[in-house]
Amino acid sequence: MDDDASLTPPRGIRRLLLGAVSGLLAGYAAIAVAELVSAAVRPESGPIIAVGGAAIDRTPPAVKDWAIRQFGTNDKLVLQLGILAVLTLLSLVLGMVAARWRLIGSLGVLAFGVVGALAATGRTDSTSAMDALPSLVGAVVGGCLLYWLIGRLGHSRAVDEDCGTAASEAGGPGWDRRGFIIAATAAAAASTGAGLAGRALNGSQGQNAVASRKNVMLPAPASSAAAVPKGAALRIDGISPFVTPNSDFYRVDTALVVPKVDAASWKLRIHGMGVTRELTLSFDDLLKMPLIERDITLTCVSNEVGGPYVGNARWIGVRLADLLEQCGVRPPSKGGPADQLVARSVDGMTIGSPVDDVMDGRDAMLAVGMNGQPLPFEHGFPVRMVVPGLYGYVSACKWIQDIELTTFDSYDSYWVERDWAQRAPIKTESRIDTPKPFGRPKAGNVMVAGVAWAQHRGIDKVEVRVDDGPWEEARLAAEDTRDTWRQWSYPWQATKGGHTLTVRATDRTGETQTQKRTDTIPDGASGWHSVVVTVD
Repeated sequence: MDDDASLTPPRGIRRLLLGAVSGLLAGYAAIAVAELVSAAVRPESGPIIAVGGAAIDRTPPAVKDWAIRQFGTNDKLVLQLGILAVLTLLSLVLGMVAARWRLIGSLGVLAFGVVGALAATGRTDSTSAMDALPSLVGAVVGGCLLYWLIGRLGHSRAVDEDCGTAASEAGGPGWDRRGFIIAATAAAAASTGAGLAGRALNGSQGQNAVASRKNVMLPAPASSAAAVPKGAALRIDGISPFVTPNSDFYRVDTALVVPKVDAASWKLRIHGMGVTRELTLSFDDLLKMPLIERDITLTCVSNEVGGPYVGNARWIGVRLADLLEQCGVRPPSKGGPADQLVARSVDGMTIGSPVDDVMDGRDAMLAVGMNGQPLPFEHGFPVRMVVPGLYGYVSACKWIQDIELTTFDSYDSYWVERDWAQRAPIKTESRIDTPKPFGRPKAGNVMVAGVAWAQHRGIDKVEVRVDDGPWEEARLAAEDTRDTWRQWSYPWQATKGGHTLTVRATDRTGETQTQKRTDTIPDGASGWHSVVVTVD
């Protein structure tokens, strides 16, 4: 018996395997060509981004929240890898289908192109039917390639749907081994070239935006932030720094591709109910206005008790209330007809803020700078909203391009449509930064430390409890402003064994952080933060 022959799979299985390879190559070609075509439309119209965006839009809030908890800022990468994995599996299946039913498998590729096209044109940031083009063109190329590659295999023993005659399996008289290998290699090479060209072209489209950011010179603010008080930043290992570096600042949004907006062409329109004078502003217009500089702590509503999605930075921008007053806007408390400010981002995101809150004297602003630099692209360059005391999903619109005055009764913003609350003031919270959960400190003096926040109210007291013992007051660091978090510390005489450390805070209104645990949905998590440690 020929050993090589004994290792060769039966012709039917071989055909399915070759069909799977053909499907994989067809799927690869479809995605690569779509990437190239998206460079002529816009990067966000590519099928991976379009389908990923549609998935985000349609994912239940609880699932989104779970993804953020599990994967943090890598949630978007995980989503895209998941989409690629599904497309790979579907490509393999369609290739095997095509191995027996050539036309049906090829039409299946076209069907998934239609799904990608619908996803691209159905997103809130889609402004043209051209967004469907990358998915459709890619699918046509992929479907034709699959049909052609299967043709290199010869006909199946099953009755071929094109000619109605029975023929041999791959490896029989109709099997064109050399032709298939040449065709598959050429297809892989061409697809790789198209994909790399598309990636390069899409990458180059943001160069103007990158150059415009490099050219930004932030003016000196008309109203500078006071110096951070001595003693506001504690020198304790493991505690969060008082000012969060830009590179470490949390990012939670729905943008699979970070928008790269050219500051030179950026415009902001302010319009809607109660606006007696519409404004359209350029970036230079904003820079010529009196700027304020403030230290403000931001918190994401997806932040669980003890979670990482809170950070403190020094922001510079134009006071939002001043702009609204220029437009003739009056808050509802003073007879204005609009109670909601809807901010729209270039990526289609809508965020609704209470007009009373942004005009009540707090330092709500259209920020242009963060920690002494122009905003990073990930955090909204060229302009974003910052409102002290409100969770980000009702205040912190990044890449903003439009502000409309309306009412909560007449319009639901993106997150409100997905069952989050219309109004969401930040809850009083505190966190233990050190020791870490399941840490093993040595017996003796152990410094317990962390941060507490109640933006726009301020922190008045922090207490720590060891196991079920009494609450002991922690030492508060100096306060910068009531809009920033406050560091705290508690020297603990640790004894050997397992212990549970718990913290709670009291804000300046006298309200103590509640023990009641709630989910982040619909208006932010609540409860006391605890860590379990073992003292050696």
